[in-house]
Amino acid sequence: MTDVTFKLGETRALVTGASSGLGPWIVKALDRAGARVAIQYHTNHEGAARLAGGLSREAPVLQAELSRPDEVEKLFASAAESLGHINLLVNCAAAASQSVSDLKDMSLEGWQSTQQANVDAPMQLIRAMAAQGRQGVVLNVSSIEASRPAQGHSHYAVSKAALEMLTRAAALEFGPIGLRVNAIAPGLIWRDGIETGWPEGVSAWQQSAPLGKLVDPGNIADAVLFLASDSAASITGTVLTVDCGLSVRSGW
Repeated sequence: MTDVTFKLGETRALVTGASSGLGPWIVKALDRAGARVAIQYHTNHEGAARLAGGLSREAPVLQAELSRPDEVEKLFASAAESLGHINLLVNCAAAASQSVSDLKDMSLEGWQSTQQANVDAPMQLIRAMAAQGRQGVVLNVSSIEASRPAQGHSHYAVSKAALEMLTRAAALEFGPIGLRVNAIAPGLIWRDGIETGWPEGVSAWQQSAPLGKLVDPGNIADAVLFLASDSAASITGTVLTVDCGLSVRSGW
């Protein structure tokens, strides 16, 4: 994580999927930049509460199942009630990112639940942002799998491809009210234990990525700060790839 150079003291943010994985990195970066953040979690209340307790500003902790449209609607309303006008939405939550199932064996229920959490919920939340009728920023966390599907991840890859098109479509439709919508597409992100839990994948990635390393989660948080800031005021409808250069390779 680099030193904070983007000041977000007027920012009121809702971050989904905030209790684990990449979420805490984003929440902590926003907090250091001066933003107030609402933390959404699904089942990991302990992680969400611990994260909130370590921030410099009071942070509401909100439970929601993002595959349920009614809970998504209540989530945004609760965040706005707690913080006031929400001017930054980070759709970080993702379903099925770690599950593997061949397309021929995948249940329709499993397919649909992934799309609901990864595409439908962001769509609902983006529309809620736009309904406020004011300037703001939406950042969707995609994946390089949106264009480079992995074996057994068809449900996830398709959802991320749809999320990137949703990013562009929303940027087009909501630009006139000053709502900027962008996405960040990470490659393989470092996490504690990944080297021992998936040594063959880590090795293959390191050999193929031009920078020879996994993606630093702090760099994803840095990208969030940049795109959320006035330094990116002319950027909308884009997908920023953060993958240590892997995408320039034909495969890995």
